[in-house]
Amino acid sequence: MKKFNIRKVLDGLKEVSSSTPSVQVGPQENHLFHETLQSDHFQLCKTVRHGFPYQPSSMAFDPVQKILAIGTQSGALRLFGRPGVECYCQHESGAAVIQLQFLINEGALVSALADDSVHLWNLRQKRPAILHSLKFSRERITFCHLPFQSKWLYIGTERGNVHIVNVESFMLSGYVIMWNKAIELSSKAHPGPVVHISDNPMDEGKLIIGFESGIVVLWDLKSKKADYRYAHDEAIHSVAWHHEGKQFICSHSDGTLTTWNVRGQGRPIQTITPHGKQPKDGKKPEPCKPILKVEYKTTRTGEPFIIFSGGLSYDTVGRRPCLTVMHGKSTAVLEMDYPIVDFLTLCETPYPNDFQEPYAVVVLLEKDLVVIDLAQNGYPIFENPYPLTIHESPVTCCEYFADCPVDLIPALYSVGSRQKRQGYSKKEWPVSGGNWGQGTLSYPEIIITGHADGTVKFWDASAIMLQVLYKLKTAKVFDRNRSKEDKGSTEVSDEDPFAIQIMAWCPESRMLCVAGVSANVIVYRFSKLEVTTEVVQLLEVRMQSELNETDSPDGGGEPTSAHHTPGASPHTSGPPSQPSTSSNNSDGGNMPCLKVRSTPLKQSAGYQVDLVVQLVWVSGEPPQQITSLALNSSYGLVVFGNSNGVAVVDYIQKTVVLNLGTVELYGSNDPYQRQPRSPRKSRQPSGGLCDINEGSATSEDRCKSPTSVLLSVCPPRGANPLDHRDNSFSRSRSSSVTSIDKEAREAISFFHFCETFARKGDSTLTPCLFVGTSLGTVLVLVLTLPPAGEQRQLQPVIISPVGMLVRLKGSVLRMAFLDSSGSLLPPSYDPWYEPNVTTDGEEKVPKRRPVSVSPSTSQELSESQYTVVCSEKQAKVISLPSQTCIYKHNITETSFILRADVVQMSQGVCVACFCANGHIKTLSLPGLRPLMDVNYLPLTDMRIARTFCFTNLGQAMYLCSPTEIQRITYSQETCENLQEMLGELFTPVETPEAPNRGFFKGLFGGGAQSLDREELFGELAAGKASRSLAQHIPGPGGIEGMKGAASGVVGDLARARIALDERGQKLGELEERTAAMMASADSFSKHAHEMMLKCKDKKWYQF
Repeated sequence: MKKFNIRKVLDGLKEVSSSTPSVQVGPQENHLFHETLQSDHFQLCKTVRHGFPYQPSSMAFDPVQKILAIGTQSGALRLFGRPGVECYCQHESGAAVIQLQFLINEGALVSALADDSVHLWNLRQKRPAILHSLKFSRERITFCHLPFQSKWLYIGTERGNVHIVNVESFMLSGYVIMWNKAIELSSKAHPGPVVHISDNPMDEGKLIIGFESGIVVLWDLKSKKADYRYAHDEAIHSVAWHHEGKQFICSHSDGTLTTWNVRGQGRPIQTITPHGKQPKDGKKPEPCKPILKVEYKTTRTGEPFIIFSGGLSYDTVGRRPCLTVMHGKSTAVLEMDYPIVDFLTLCETPYPNDFQEPYAVVVLLEKDLVVIDLAQNGYPIFENPYPLTIHESPVTCCEYFADCPVDLIPALYSVGSRQKRQGYSKKEWPVSGGNWGQGTLSYPEIIITGHADGTVKFWDASAIMLQVLYKLKTAKVFDRNRSKEDKGSTEVSDEDPFAIQIMAWCPESRMLCVAGVSANVIVYRFSKLEVTTEVVQLLEVRMQSELNETDSPDGGGEPTSAHHTPGASPHTSGPPSQPSTSSNNSDGGNMPCLKVRSTPLKQSAGYQVDLVVQLVWVSGEPPQQITSLALNSSYGLVVFGNSNGVAVVDYIQKTVVLNLGTVELYGSNDPYQRQPRSPRKSRQPSGGLCDINEGSATSEDRCKSPTSVLLSVCPPRGANPLDHRDNSFSRSRSSSVTSIDKEAREAISFFHFCETFARKGDSTLTPCLFVGTSLGTVLVLVLTLPPAGEQRQLQPVIISPVGMLVRLKGSVLRMAFLDSSGSLLPPSYDPWYEPNVTTDGEEKVPKRRPVSVSPSTSQELSESQYTVVCSEKQAKVISLPSQTCIYKHNITETSFILRADVVQMSQGVCVACFCANGHIKTLSLPGLRPLMDVNYLPLTDMRIARTFCFTNLGQAMYLCSPTEIQRITYSQETCENLQEMLGELFTPVETPEAPNRGFFKGLFGGGAQSLDREELFGELAAGKASRSLAQHIPGPGGIEGMKGAASGVVGDLARARIALDERGQKLGELEERTAAMMASADSFSKHAHEMMLKCKDKKWYQF
């Protein structure tokens, strides 16, 4: 690698105008660094989606393959096998999935959508694809039914008709059951949409059709007429058969269940209202809420199960949604946390004409998936092994760490496993299909999510799986007993006082620091031992606003004595929470600081509170929200900032080391002309994760600020994560940076601890803190630390501002340091040690990472580091200690960057950026060459901006919905290995044997009657369907879909099999066509012969 020579650079060094898109500041820079990263190392693709399917609408289960499918209102399809086998697909139209039907044990799935299209998915490949689609144009689809081991799909419509589709060719049959033929004269009015279709379990030739109005018809497919009609005066929601095919049960809109004999005309043999109050005088029970679905499942040894959702009486106001299980004389009402979307009973057999032997019920709720064990007393639920609890409380922030220390995940797992709930079913999770992928990625990955209720969750994200490791409740530190006045204000302002805003984590030392919306910072240490903290250590910090018009010049500086009050209320220095006129404005400023617990706190193994820092009210002003946070375990310091300034806390000595207004950081060389103003003019509320145009200032005021911190730093409120505020990103944000608008405050946007050259021309490395602001300035603070050991406990840390290093356009988002060869210099850290064990007098000596410094001439030494600074608009690389900008690149002119990270790839280091216009870009380091620019996704809401993060080795993630994490990769290597890493949904399984009919049933014609559906529905018998009824669309999932299937022999076999299937299908179609042509030629010759005979003896004038 060539040695970097600064002399060549300085010869032609000039500051270049910022309008040029990419600049090397210097004439012949390209050869100075040998950069290993190239464009072909990058490729962007989605890897996997985790979490609960957002807004679910339908569900299906394959009882042989043991795979669960869930469809959503946005057209997404999530497939679940055994824990770790998950798959996400998307219908292009985005229409809601109204019904799903597996082709049981065939590796295929039929989906029906709200836009009246039906699709066939091929699940025999790792990324399922659509084989065929059928789009209805004249009728709306309301219900589908696919009998077991049949290739004919029944489709019921809103007009009351039933159409039949061949699943193999996805062609409509000419056989149609018209509503008027089905009901004939039994009703004068239209019977309404089809709400149910199913065939008699014992006779495939008999089809039951349920109409919404209350009419049920038993249709004979062969004779094309109705055998029986059953009329009820209440609307029907669902129908279920007894497995012997002699009875069926209907659920109704008045909360009743009616049982009918197949041959019994007129009246049901039983009508019950399970949740209705029975009047004593024999009258009808009062009506209840509708029973939306009923299932009727039989067992060999005991009573049958009748399971239904809904049907509660109307007077149970506030009662949670329920699933009712009736078994013999016992009725169990199982309350659910959320409304029920759908439920399925899992049975031992896939055959509808055998004893069902139900063993579990899968209940799909609006925000959860529950599986109930029917075999155990009390119906316990199974412990859900999927990562479906991401949204337990709304996610407010995320961090993603790839390539963590190897001992971290086992350590977090061991403390997290003690938090498990008890009382689950003892049985294995029943959804157990599929196989895991053969992953080659072996490095540990951890995702941390912060939530609106103050919880922090640690997830193991290694090898494209996700599993919760450990959950920390930060709200335990505070008193929760809030007064009635407070409750009133929380309802109005919809606040989450404990919500996590920013997290800082050091994986090596396991130190964790979180900042909450109530302007509090909590420092945690990791311990494997339980401990009881008598008094929670508390530090109170007064961060004053900028200079007041009436204040003396030193009034805004450092009046800030930090009160060290170990257990006392945080309101000792600020005013108490009385509703004074200044604090009770409509802008939500009356949110008091949280009160720290005064009672002893029992802390179990895991993360334990070391220190709480609270910003307090100053002269009637609520504290400003914290906008940036960092910690360094080697220095024992935590630093946080807001729009008032910076505070540095020594968490070893539990003292405030520095508390400076932003203006003081500049010293005498402040480049901005600041207007003195009263702090009350633009007060912001302290609570709530302020959205882009929420808070005290109006959105027009906010727009004036070119780099308002609220755009890039403050995440939106966790309580309503679906604020679609597209307009907030479309506005232009270019304006002169040097003149600040009166309303704009310079907030602190980023911190970076490092050992570097603090001043121009320094020859020694010193511990420093680099501070980035929302106006694009990077300021340097020098840290003077006492020697390690006992002295570190006693002597103070001294911090002195040095002034400004560089200025960029837009708010500073990220900083990093490189050594002279262009390798990343990570901040120093202490290794983890057990904090609750003190060996006699032995102190842990902090180990600092050695920084490579070549002890040669001062000229060579002087160029041994580079700092990378990335703002919302541009990136710069500055050489230290000469402090000259050697590279500069304007990343975006029209948009702005929401997230930037300096990441380590396996081939080198780069800057990864996510822009508000949806582009994901990477730049080389230190040369800032553009390596990748992909228009990935437009920013549709603030959630993506708030949760997007890049990490090492080409991994990234964001919350694509309030309940789901989408992981993506920008590494070519990972994209190539992805196919192997993904799990397989379909595995070859033998279909269970059909139930034995028995000797007598076979002799006397009992048992299941089969039917040649091909004979009835095929083109020969039924003719062709009307072309205008539905359009067939071939899908991309044929041979093209197989191209991405697993390589090697298995893949080749699969491809060969699919090719044979397709060839066989084409040959079959050809044969059918030939047969049809022969038939039509035959009929033509017959007609011609008849015509000839008729006309043979006629004279010409007789025609």
